[in-house]
Amino acid sequence: MLTIYIITFVFGAIAGSFLNVCIYRMPKGLSIIKPSSHCPSCESPIRFYDNIPIMSYILLGGKCRKCSAKIPLKYPIVEFLNALLYVTAVWRFMPDISWHLLAYFVFLSSMIVITFIDLEHQIIPDRITLPGMPLGLIAGSVILHDPFWRYNLLGFKASVAGLLLGAGLFYLVAIAGRAIFRKEAMGGGDIKMMGMVGAFLGWKGVLLTTFLGSLFGSIIGILLIALKGRQWGSKIPFGPYLALGSVISLFWGQEFLIWYLYAR
Repeated sequence: MLTIYIITFVFGAIAGSFLNVCIYRMPKGLSIIKPSSHCPSCESPIRFYDNIPIMSYILLGGKCRKCSAKIPLKYPIVEFLNALLYVTAVWRFMPDISWHLLAYFVFLSSMIVITFIDLEHQIIPDRITLPGMPLGLIAGSVILHDPFWRYNLLGFKASVAGLLLGAGLFYLVAIAGRAIFRKEAMGGGDIKMMGMVGAFLGWKGVLLTTFLGSLFGSIIGILLIALKGRQWGSKIPFGPYLALGSVISLFWGQEFLIWYLYAR
């Protein structure tokens, strides 16, 4: 069992290295395939021995070997976080090492990319969410389990209902916000992101993700106002909080449902 976790962690860290490429290039409209990885400061190609996830950052002291420019700390953080989520998925959904686990890997990595891009640029790339919606529908119809009752297949109906509820609910929020507050209350990226989340997690996943995302966003927003003097109503990226809510819904949705049913 430990061997499986170690292999999964290494695989997740390697995948996380590719996520860093996506996070850097997607907002710029660049190809995520070509050219090969290079230093953003001196544009020197990064050799394979300097491109080992997590370890290379430590061995290089967080600096480029050629020009000594600082390497952003978010690079090893992304690699470690992706590896940790992959290991958590294996732990949560063992012993079923199958295609549905790989689909969850894709979903979790997508949430990481969305989080870091939205934090820095306040956009959620269509290059993730638009392919993510049909992928979620296909996977949800054929291989994914219902996060709120893991013995059951999610199924086509629940996946479609989740996509429609996720995108539709946030679209209505966007319309209502513009009508009431005369400003954008919900971005198009959030709408498409929740459509993707619903396709993977179903309609119950949309509800729990929305609740948790709103809760986390409210808490952080209040803290920013209290500690850093942010103005009330100032815009904050919502994608990271929705991503966190979706991950919790995926891993612990069934536990939340049981708690809700028996706590009343």
